Amino acid sequence: MNDATIPFDGCITCERRGHVLMIGMNRPAKRNGFTPAMFRQLGEAYTLLDDDPGLRVGVLHAFGAHFTAGLDLPTIAPLMRRGEKAIPLGLVDPVNLGLPGYRRRTKPMVAAVKGITYTLGIELMLAADIVVAADDCRFSQLEVKRGIMATGGATLRMTERAGLGNAMLHLLTGDEFGSAEALRLNFVQKVVPAGEELAEALRLADTIAAQAPLAVVATRLNVLKAVEHGPMVAVQDFFDVQQRLSNSDDAIEGVNSFVEKRDARFTGR
Repeated sequence: MNDATIPFDGCITCERRGHVLMIGMNRPAKRNGFTPAMFRQLGEAYTLLDDDPGLRVGVLHAFGAHFTAGLDLPTIAPLMRRGEKAIPLGLVDPVNLGLPGYRRRTKPMVAAVKGITYTLGIELMLAADIVVAADDCRFSQLEVKRGIMATGGATLRMTERAGLGNAMLHLLTGDEFGSAEALRLNFVQKVVPAGEELAEALRLADTIAAQAPLAVVATRLNVLKAVEHGPMVAVQDFFDVQQRLSNSDDAIEGVNSFVEKRDARFTGR
């Protein structure tokens, strides 16, 4: 899709790559600033990932030099004033907050971030499971500079990853920081030279997609349960989930591949 065919209010692209769904934010002329149309399409893309049995992992990336400058306030502010959501109810929520009326993602998401990654960009990557950052990233959670509050998960996940003081440092000042600081704070998991971030994210996604899908989803959900509800709540799922997984075709394949000294061929059943 060239610049002439990109809608003025941007779009979200979906490209299948084997068991991986590449989800692209495409409004480079406006630094991928998010409009209502992009929000709706992003929710639809995340829902496609969860609903299609042939898809196992998502990769969130962006076209152009930057991940996203965040909200396109002239188009989003009217919705905010009316208390309306840009993503229709019933879809998977890309920031995965568990809000009433929205679904939560079950399959893994890897984010590849680069250049300007402001506000919503940080919240989308914190809602992903693994983040690969280019070494040219410029991060800022700058809502306080616009008279609003971060409501896409930054106040929760920054504190969880980096501790109270580090979260307050960046949330209350709206300052700009780089990839090294994001790595120090556990906001990203890998930093690579600019231009290599998408290839590395795809490599990780392919590695995850090669594992047993039911086990991947169960593992991811148990980790989130431990974070959100505490370790002892997550422990309660151990035996029932393990029994269910052990009776799956994939568990049988896992044993057979071990005995036969070959790569497993998982089907998600």
